[in-house]
Amino acid sequence: MNTATRAPIRTALSHEDADEYASWFRCLADGTRLLVLNIVATAPQAMTVGEIVERAGVGQSTVSHHLRVLAEERFVHMRSEGTRTLVTVNRDCLQEFPEAAARIMGTDHP
Repeated sequence: MNTATRAPIRTALSHEDADEYASWFRCLADGTRLLVLNIVATAPQAMTVGEIVERAGVGQSTVSHHLRVLAEERFVHMRSEGTRTLVTVNRDCLQEFPEAAARIMGTDHP
């Protein structure tokens, strides 16, 4: 067989990576959670939980729950400042998430 006509061999996704990526997609499989993430991601600066509650139009306990899930998957960063919790988006997700999708589909990174 002519080696020039062979399709490039793609590296198989490891079980560890597949599990990691699946947890990211599970995290994002909730409309309210996506809304909360969007609010944080489009904010010009760190937001307090109270500010997110105001913009999301849902209760504080609901926002806090979704922020905890997002923080566990590293989509957001949370830090305490006195009695407030400040939330910022993890900008590394802008690169890592599309790269994960490309690896899942067996294509080169976008």
